[in-house]
Amino acid sequence: MLDEATGSLIRALGGLRAIAISHPHYYTCMQDWAHRFDCPIHLHEADSEWVMRPDPAVRPWRGETLEIADGVNLLRLGGHFAGGTVLHWADGAEGRGAILSGDIVQVAADLDRVSFLWSYPNMMPLSATTVHRIADTLAAWKFDRIYGAFPNRQVMSGGARVVERSAARYVELLNGDQA
Repeated sequence: MLDEATGSLIRALGGLRAIAISHPHYYTCMQDWAHRFDCPIHLHEADSEWVMRPDPAVRPWRGETLEIADGVNLLRLGGHFAGGTVLHWADGAEGRGAILSGDIVQVAADLDRVSFLWSYPNMMPLSATTVHRIADTLAAWKFDRIYGAFPNRQVMSGGARVVERSAARYVELLNGDQA
C-alpha cells in the first residue's frame, strides 16, 4: 500500500533510486511507486508480457545481469518465471554480501534450506537442469545472507553454502536418490 505515511517514511529514509521486482506476482502497483519517487522500474524483458499497465518508468533489461547501482546487481535466474530475478548486494551483511531472493530462491521453514519451484501454489518442481543452472549462477557471486520474500524467512549466515547444499539435495531427490 502506498499511502502518505509510507511515502513520507521512505522519503525520510532517503527515497528510492530504482525499483527492481523479482517476478510478475509482485508487479501490481509498481508504476504508482515509480511516479511517487521519480525512479525507474527494472524488470527482465522475459517477463514483459505480464506488465498490465505499460509505462515509461518500466525499463526492460536483457541478459543475465544488470548493475543498477555500485555493488547492486540484478541476476536473472529464471525458474519460477523466465525472467525471475534476485538482487545481489555486495555490501550487504556487513560486507559479506546478500541476496534478496523473492521466492525465486525460496527460503524454507528450516532456515538452513532453500527450495526451487516452478509453481508454489501447485507445488510443482523445477527440473534438475534448471536448479543446477540457478545454483551455478549464484556460485559466482559472494553472499552470506539471503533475504527471502516472507517474514522470518532469512538465512542470516552461510547463504551461499545453503544454496549449494539445497540445490544438490533437490537434484538428488528429483533423480530418485533417496539416501
